[in-house]
Amino acid sequence: MSTQVSKQGEPAMTPKARDDHEIIRRTANFHPSIWGDQFISHLPKDNKVHEALELEVEKLREQVKREVLLAAASNYSSQSLDLVDEIQRLGVAYHFETEIEEALQRIYNNHIGMEDGDLYSTALGFRLLRQHGYNVSCDIFNKFKDQEKGHFKQSNDVRGILGLYEAAHLAMHGEDILDEALAFTTIQLKSMATSPNCPLAAKVSHALKQPIQRGIPRLESRRYISTYQDEPSCNKTLLRLAKLNFNLVQELHKEELAEITRWWKGLDFARRLPFARDRVVECYFWIVGVYFEPQYSLARKILTKVIAMTSIIDDIYDVYGTLEELELFTEAIDRWDTKSMDRLPDYMQICYEALLNVYTEIEEKVAKEGWSYRVHYGKEAMKVLVHAYFNEAKWFHENHIPTMEEYMQVALVTSGYSMLTTVSFIGMGDIVTKQAFDWVFSRPKIMRASETITRLVDDVRSHKSEQERGHAASGVECYMKQYGLSEQEVYKEFHMQVVSAWKDINEEYCLKPTAVPRPLLERILNLSRVIDVIYKERDEYTHVGKEMKNNVESLFIDPVPV
Repeated sequence: MSTQVSKQGEPAMTPKARDDHEIIRRTANFHPSIWGDQFISHLPKDNKVHEALELEVEKLREQVKREVLLAAASNYSSQSLDLVDEIQRLGVAYHFETEIEEALQRIYNNHIGMEDGDLYSTALGFRLLRQHGYNVSCDIFNKFKDQEKGHFKQSNDVRGILGLYEAAHLAMHGEDILDEALAFTTIQLKSMATSPNCPLAAKVSHALKQPIQRGIPRLESRRYISTYQDEPSCNKTLLRLAKLNFNLVQELHKEELAEITRWWKGLDFARRLPFARDRVVECYFWIVGVYFEPQYSLARKILTKVIAMTSIIDDIYDVYGTLEELELFTEAIDRWDTKSMDRLPDYMQICYEALLNVYTEIEEKVAKEGWSYRVHYGKEAMKVLVHAYFNEAKWFHENHIPTMEEYMQVALVTSGYSMLTTVSFIGMGDIVTKQAFDWVFSRPKIMRASETITRLVDDVRSHKSEQERGHAASGVECYMKQYGLSEQEVYKEFHMQVVSAWKDINEEYCLKPTAVPRPLLERILNLSRVIDVIYKERDEYTHVGKEMKNNVESLFIDPVPV
């Protein structure tokens, strides 16, 4: 076996053998982890204190439950809508699923507040009902338009305009009035955000950056808790529940992150595979974005380990491996057995063995629940992914710029989101069936939409740095060549395609009956939300900056002041 040598600082080039003993490789010079060993040790919780907090949370939960039912039983829909919205945005909705459903069913059946309500109540009711799968027509917003001029009436109602803006992000295809509403409210809110007289300027600015429908639920809850306590209408019982609950769940997350970080440290990839990104903390943040609730602890740990391994594999295909080595690695993944390791270079053996061990561990954990069949789907999804990685590697080595159609056929797969969705189901519980896995493998519309968002947003944010180091053509280069457009024109086109893909997600997630249970669809929705957040301004996963650092600290380091 030839000696593996990486020439740091060499210009990006196709890897080739310089002689019998040396291989010239590309390098991305990824920065090391910014966290060091910060999360490895986690102080064990004080059981007495923990039990006392859990007891108080249970009491507060029962109290809030009574308030929800009381509000739902009244004819004062605005109070009921506000309470449901607050519960959701504070991150405690999983405690009140039945009560929330009963309240919304009553509002839907009686159309309370939807026909004659003001802009705020109408928009809030529309958003909440649509989020929960009720078929609500967007025509209810016609009454807020100037019928003669055909556009929305000017208004100084900041809450109402903000509510309409949030509701418009639940738009489906053909709902022109919601497209108009989004354009109208965006202009209005931008003006309000800079006005010194706007009482909700901070909320408006945040909404313009991160609308509710596209935000990471756990992250948004952390922020909302801080602002909710200053609201005049703040429900003190609900606020205390949200604070205590956030901190209790944060303790669980810290324990999980410590366990995962110790596992990662044991693999010693930072030293053994220094060409790859060392991002296990960011991986865990990514997966908490997919599901943060305590009941998904096993699922979270499974998915974090798999995405962390996938990141290493991605860098092997994108940065380090020669085409001959990548062909061997792809074949080894196809065979999925330890005997295949012998033909691999040393660095690939390290990754390959770790990947197989992760899946063996998953099999052992889920076998007790009778879910062994699920791991087969996870392996098959990984095989599909590495084959797509290999196709992209061949394009690079052949200097091939595919048509956009050819590109998307492969690049949607290399987004990794079909594989991650498959693996996200493995540890979720009995709500998952074999039919659910078959459904994911059929690549339904919501899956393709999530992949499209991931691929196009990633390409726009990452393609320049990738091309500098040497990388297969991204969608930006493919589109520019095929249609003769400028870079900025391609960005605009991709933005429109992302908007369309979000409408696909809304159609599949927000309309009952759904193809699979909504908690499974929620994983795909949340994966899409994570991309919107992490790639908002730039690739904060690869190039970890202030935004990612603040987000990680707010979720895994700093408790909410009680």
